[in-house]
Amino acid sequence: MIPGWEHFEHEADVGVRGRGRTEAEAFEQAALALTAVSVDPARVAATERVDVRCEAPDHELLLIDWLSRLVYEMAVGHLVFGKFEVWIDGGCLRGAAWGERVDPARHEPAVEVKGVSYLALRVGPEPDGNWVAQCVVDV
Repeated sequence: MIPGWEHFEHEADVGVRGRGRTEAEAFEQAALALTAVSVDPARVAATERVDVRCEAPDHELLLIDWLSRLVYEMAVGHLVFGKFEVWIDGGCLRGAAWGERVDPARHEPAVEVKGVSYLALRVGPEPDGNWVAQCVVDV
């Protein structure tokens, strides 16, 4: 399977879904889907690195924590991201996000992600052995 991301419809909000060969890869792809709600991740230069560390009692809550931290970093730092790396060990996630400050003329942001919800929340293996990580984000 080739890792990938997609959006899915959910009333007035947007579902983000990442798929990967591993759980960590699915989390990375979910983060790309999160970015793609606002801007094209391919147009983002990887000039600034932000490190993220999260802990949660289960991996669905770990996904919520991971994406919420990225939303926070985007809002406070006026950043957009285009590259991610995730390492998961039990209930601990270490991640890195690379991006740059938003340039409205170049990035043409569509909408702002305001938060991450528990709607359609799912993290787990698929029947083919690949992983999915998904939830709905508020726009």
